[in-house]
Amino acid sequence: MVRGAITRLVSAAGAVVVAVALSAGVAPAAAAAPKDTKPSAVEIKGKGITDPIVVRQADDPRMFELLLTEVDWLASARPQTSAPKNGKLGDKFTLTILVKDSPSLVYDLYPLAAGGPRAYRPAKQPSGKKSAGWFYGRLSMSETLRVSGAPLEAKPDVVHGGIGGGVGEKLKPEVNPVESATEVFTEVRRLFLLNGAVLLVILVGLAGMAFLIRRRI
Repeated sequence: MVRGAITRLVSAAGAVVVAVALSAGVAPAAAAAPKDTKPSAVEIKGKGITDPIVVRQADDPRMFELLLTEVDWLASARPQTSAPKNGKLGDKFTLTILVKDSPSLVYDLYPLAAGGPRAYRPAKQPSGKKSAGWFYGRLSMSETLRVSGAPLEAKPDVVHGGIGGGVGEKLKPEVNPVESATEVFTEVRRLFLLNGAVLLVILVGLAGMAFLIRRRI
């Protein structure tokens, strides 16, 4: 009887140990699985857009990266400016960052605002509340939205650059190598002619001085 009780006790203890070991192995694995928060798509809504424009990283990685670059720095940035006056903002375009097709962050973009593009970060966000704030947008905002499908006028003289109103870069005109070489040759020839004229004047002057000295002698 005692031996049977001991056997049952040992068996129960063994079952408990196995259960603890299994749970200890499963729990870290479940805890170690990180939550995927990487953006997978960007959605654009606004004036003139009938159906929301959705740009997915899997379908168009370049366009997706351009759109994400316009707003990815806004999540943790401090507000840079106060709210513009009414009537100075122009058309609004709402850009939503999607994670596995679920809204994560939302921003209001004003590419045509007076004084340069503006961006607004609402306090109410799908991923949690954030401090509301206004920011100077990139100078490339309008062109990026237009290329993605928003009804905006083309601004091909502006390319990407500058966070929060940073200075954009003007597109450099195409350089014709033949014309450039011709211009360089012309300048070099002009320089040689000028130096030759100066040298000729010096030689004439020396010759004149030598002639005068010789006559006196």
